[in-house]
Amino acid sequence: MKRKSKRKPRIETSYMCPTCGEQIVIPIDRSQGAVQEYGEDCPVCCNPNVIHVEFDEAWEEPRVWADAE
Repeated sequence: MKRKSKRKPRIETSYMCPTCGEQIVIPIDRSQGAVQEYGEDCPVCCNPNVIHVEFDEAWEEPRVWADAE
């Protein structure tokens, strides 16, 4: 019998765009690693951002922030 994982591999979270200040909701995937970094254009102002994601078992929520590219 397979055990169900208590962790959801994909969840939604948000970050604040460093250029326009809008709160942007994004899906993140825990299965991609404990530390993630990728580029994404802001859907509001279209400026490029580098999204940083960190997971830790001790935290309830992942740490997510963006830097302007």
